[in-house]
Amino acid sequence: MDDKLKKIAIENSDSIVQLWMQEINSLKLDNYTASISDELFESTNRQFVNVIFTSLKNAGSPKAVEEFSEKIINLGWPLSYITDGLQVFRRVTIDYILGQYEQLDPAFISNVLKSVDTWVEPLIRQLVNEYSGSWENTVSLQRVALQELSAPLIPVMDGITIMPLIGTVDTDRAKLIMENLLDGAIKHNSEVVLIDITGVPVVDTMVAHHIIQAAEAVRLIGATCILVGIRPEIAQTIVNLGIDLSKFPTKSSLKKGFRTALELTDRQIVDLENRADSIEQMIQSLKGE
Repeated sequence: MDDKLKKIAIENSDSIVQLWMQEINSLKLDNYTASISDELFESTNRQFVNVIFTSLKNAGSPKAVEEFSEKIINLGWPLSYITDGLQVFRRVTIDYILGQYEQLDPAFISNVLKSVDTWVEPLIRQLVNEYSGSWENTVSLQRVALQELSAPLIPVMDGITIMPLIGTVDTDRAKLIMENLLDGAIKHNSEVVLIDITGVPVVDTMVAHHIIQAAEAVRLIGATCILVGIRPEIAQTIVNLGIDLSKFPTKSSLKKGFRTALELTDRQIVDLENRADSIEQMIQSLKGE
């Protein structure tokens, strides 16, 4: 940026910032920032404009740009907040500098436009790149976290584990389900694995195919797979699609599936109160003899 114009911008930064804040605040009523509290909006704008002037004084400040980009992403604000803000800043700065002169010739105006562009354009690219990189990193971390939570295998008793599924089962998630099932079944020495699809909204041919593959894989390592959570509409869909689920047990609820799992592992649920009465009757009967 031209040294003379740079000096004008820095010396009059308070006035330029005030004009910029006025324009940004006027835009707040008509865009995505309308629901943001005034306090948060103003503090973020202050940080934004500090980043802008820091870049002018220090010929770029990567750390400040990175921190600001991360803040915008964490707040959930769109990239357009950055681009709109810088475009407004460009216009306000040009108007302010030109307003300091009474005589304006085309060459001078062109120099002002070019000087401000050489200041703002690199900052736009830097902020957009940082925002995009931070956003991709954030999305990647969230995707990994969701995958870890989307197909958990939970041991509930010796030899019995449960995998509750919630949401849509796509190809990527099906691979994760298969891996977790096999690894978990071996790790927990599972004899029976219950796959609960109560939270799966739609079971089509592809979803059923993935579930069947998972059940077959579990069977090959010596465990039994029980599919539970078969709602009436899901059962009707499976029948209409001609999907064969006869190779492994299916139950309408997790409770029924768990009872079956107990039976398969030579266990059963016993009512302690009734059992106590039976034992008492047996004792009385023996005394009578």
